[in-house]
Amino acid sequence: MLGRFLEISVHTPDIQESLAFYERLGFVQATVGEAWPHPYAVVTDGHVFIGLHGRPCPPLAVTYVHENLQQHVEKLRAHGIEFDAEHFDSESLHEAAFADPHGVRIAMLEARTFSPPTLETSFESTCGYFAELGIPVRDFTLGREFWENLGFVAWDPEDQPFSHLSLTSDHLNLSLYRSRALRQPVLTFSGGDMPERLARLREKDFPLLDEMPDSLDAGSNAILVAPEGTRLLLLSSEE
Repeated sequence: MLGRFLEISVHTPDIQESLAFYERLGFVQATVGEAWPHPYAVVTDGHVFIGLHGRPCPPLAVTYVHENLQQHVEKLRAHGIEFDAEHFDSESLHEAAFADPHGVRIAMLEARTFSPPTLETSFESTCGYFAELGIPVRDFTLGREFWENLGFVAWDPEDQPFSHLSLTSDHLNLSLYRSRALRQPVLTFSGGDMPERLARLREKDFPLLDEMPDSLDAGSNAILVAPEGTRLLLLSSEE
């Protein structure tokens, strides 16, 4: 329904500062094209791509690529999707956007904007393995119906390590997190050796927060905040 996953797009006031942050974590830069007139960079661990955009935009968007976008937008509109932004002309990259019931932006482009680097499948940043984009919700129903309508497959809700409902797709996994402690979407990374990873991050003076669900032990889980405000949930897979 959406096309091929491209990146998690984030508004980045100081791209150089954010680049330095992610590279210290072990992320690698991708080669970007000239699709955008604003400053733009992409970092990746081989599993998730984070697009750093130096233009005013929502804090975070899930971005996809679909050829013949203008025609595809009409098909999605027929499925009940209400677009709140569309840009189609002969001078710039075609794009359109809408939002999920909890305010997460879904952006769609007609062409790729970067070339991914070649990384080993076992490559990981210090954060661990990228698992999913976590979306805080009060109730699963609206989010589940919305994302299933877009082709995601929902699993049964789970209570451990906290209340969540996972949704899978070919290119990106999402999870609805029912938690009052999380106030904005998070990029969730996991690892069985997460306590050791957190110790290495503290040694490098990365500030770690415990603004997480109460069921998570702060000794083996943490929140890491990037300079542009993106939140990374570092989750012990033993929890």
